[in-house]
Amino acid sequence: MSDLNAQFEAAQANSKLLAERPDNPTLLKIYALFKQATEGDNTAKKPSFSDVVARAKWDAWTAQKGASADEAKQKYIDLIESLRG
Repeated sequence: MSDLNAQFEAAQANSKLLAERPDNPTLLKIYALFKQATEGDNTAKKPSFSDVVARAKWDAWTAQKGASADEAKQKYIDLIESLRG
């Protein structure tokens, strides 16, 4: 396993141990970077406008389009580390 993958797994564990729950925009970014890192570009059908949560998640993930798995992992790691203080 590469160092990046080990750091990514550690960041996933650390994300559950944050002292304070991040605000919704930050939670969406965490979600989007995780999805981009683990699944790549979003190919899911756009949710209906009435499903606000699913739509927000879809939009956040789609905003990461084109980022490689390694780029997304590094951004995820950096974001979690910044939230840990």
